[in-house]
Amino acid sequence: MPLLQLVGVSKTYGEHDVHALKQVDLTVEDGQLVALMGASGCGKSTLLNVIAGLDDIQEGDIAFDGISLKGLSDEKITAVRGEKIGFIFQFFNLLSTLTVLENVTLPLELLGRQSHKQRMAAAREMLHLVGLEDRDQFFPAQLSGGQMQRVAIARALIHKPKLVIADEPTGNLDSDNGAMVLALLSKLNKELGQTLIMATHSAEAAAIADRVIQMKDGRIVT
Repeated sequence: MPLLQLVGVSKTYGEHDVHALKQVDLTVEDGQLVALMGASGCGKSTLLNVIAGLDDIQEGDIAFDGISLKGLSDEKITAVRGEKIGFIFQFFNLLSTLTVLENVTLPLELLGRQSHKQRMAAAREMLHLVGLEDRDQFFPAQLSGGQMQRVAIARALIHKPKLVIADEPTGNLDSDNGAMVLALLSKLNKELGQTLIMATHSAEAAAIADRVIQMKDGRIVT
């Protein structure tokens, strides 16, 4: 069974029925690194949002880790998302009042998993994995853009999600920091078997993927 399967998924917005997704079929196997590409407005971010259960759909079905998301209550979808999905955002979305260590432990705090000591140990292990163990007591404003994105990656992985969703993970970085983040994502995919779906405009980002999917006007075209 694939980790993720979309069948005939359509999504419209607003009273004028703007068609963001049109009859999308997509299958993602466990451990794949998939890049979504296409012009702005083609539906990449909407596709990520419906996969994560952040947006509902008008037609079709989405099965994730053996669970159909269609018809699930908001509470159940939130539980699936919190347990099984990690997010990496273009603008990092770190909490400025929390230290690096506290930002990384946040998903475990929200899930109520483990003791405080265990959560701290897990966060330090993740920071070591992304090469930032010496920045654990820094605040986000004290970090470079590349360092903030690596903290965001550690936070996305701390609860061992089945799927990581990345929306333009290098879009707010210079070329050197972007290359560093891509190398880290590729390493995590290969060494940890982490499944990743990444929306990107970057040919360099797409080059690390097992599979590149082109979107146009709300449809998958290749």
